[in-house]
Amino acid sequence: MRIKMTKKAILLTLIGVVVGAVAGYAYYFYVGCASGTCAITSKPLNSTLYGSLMGGLLFNLFVKEKS
Repeated sequence: MRIKMTKKAILLTLIGVVVGAVAGYAYYFYVGCASGTCAITSKPLNSTLYGSLMGGLLFNLFVKEKS
């Protein structure tokens, strides 16, 4: 079964990706990992990618399915 995403659903998910990326980088910048042994927060790229993934998934929860 295929579910077709509308333009509104795609836009909402992309907004979530951007918000998550900003939040992920902000977390790295302000909290980070002092020792460098943390897998996600030791590098800004990892933190930004993880944040964008989580933001996209979180905002995608609010997409309503068409019946």
